[in-house]
Amino acid sequence: MKAVVFFTWLFLIGALTISKVFAVESIPPELADVGIDERLGSPISLDSEFKDEHGENVALRKFFDGKHPVILTLVYYECPNLCNFLLNGFTASLKSLAWTPGEPFKIVTLSIDPRETPELATKKKQAYLELYGRSLGPEGWNFLTGSEEKIRKLAREVGFKYKYDEEQKQYAHTAALFVLTPDGKLSRVLYGIEFNPRDLRLALVEAGQGKIGTWVDQFLLFCYHYDPQGKKYALMALNLMKLAGAATVAGIGLLIWRLSRTKRPTPARAL
Repeated sequence: MKAVVFFTWLFLIGALTISKVFAVESIPPELADVGIDERLGSPISLDSEFKDEHGENVALRKFFDGKHPVILTLVYYECPNLCNFLLNGFTASLKSLAWTPGEPFKIVTLSIDPRETPELATKKKQAYLELYGRSLGPEGWNFLTGSEEKIRKLAREVGFKYKYDEEQKQYAHTAALFVLTPDGKLSRVLYGIEFNPRDLRLALVEAGQGKIGTWVDQFLLFCYHYDPQGKKYALMALNLMKLAGAATVAGIGLLIWRLSRTKRPTPARAL
């Protein structure tokens, strides 16, 4: 019996050791220190300056007016793979939204490559506005470039970790949308290269702090909560149960009130 226990423990320890070794070796060196550390609720520096598509210096404060939430995308314009997939999927989701960037929300796309120029940003903007196919409101979708220092600072503030691969001559990074409140605090991170329009709308309503969306949107936000495991908004059964319970109580109260208001028939007098 002791021998069985001993070999069982030996097997478990060996399996655990092997799994750790493979877990470490399964991460390529070029992807070390690449990912996202969510910093929900943390503010970004609105005084940080970048260059817009026209080559003009603009502070991030220009896009955060206290009224409109902002979606931030961190990409680079000459990326041969992931950035294009991200922007294509994001644009497809935008086309499914009734809202148009510029009025209820704004978009800021920033290149993480300090070598890229406003001219390149202009070409990228034209390509995606053509793909989007709608006229945007003022400052609807902005494509920026900037210095290494300012880019790194903003990336750290939202928890976006990336690195340049000298061998591949490319940036290693993840794909996500950063949804910020109108005053520049990180509200939600949506991961991937395809985004459910419902999740995108709920994230904007949540970040808008009651300033955008209809009562229907607020109701949906009550019914759904963000699932950090599934990286999406999931139906929240507890809230629905609370809502159903409140509706039941209200219905019973209304029924009692109506019954109390009903006139009872006067009994006939005996002859």
